[in-house]
Amino acid sequence: MSRNEDLCTCTIIHQDVVQAVSNQMLSQDVCANLAELYKIFGDATRIKLLHALKCSEMCVCDLAACLGMTHSAISHQLRVLKAYNLVKGRKQGKAVYYSLADSHITALLDIGLEHINE
Repeated sequence: MSRNEDLCTCTIIHQDVVQAVSNQMLSQDVCANLAELYKIFGDATRIKLLHALKCSEMCVCDLAACLGMTHSAISHQLRVLKAYNLVKGRKQGKAVYYSLADSHITALLDIGLEHINE
């Protein structure tokens, strides 16, 4: 395909299409929040953490051993993930066990994996 095939030479605005789409557009705040959410998924370490937590509920010690990272590094990333409601913690005695916040997080991971494996 040549570059010219990607260029639209039409000068007609299809008002019915423009109006229909305009009525469905997301607000600026929603767009900004969605962009922020996807930025969180733009870090390989956080993806590893989310994938590990998709497999099993884990404490910081387990996550550090599994990912070959320090407790401090894991805790930092978990704080970020908690701030965006992607993970939640459950205290049991002195330990805190982390898991994915809900099934939407699993779906986001699964859809992303499905897309890159096509």
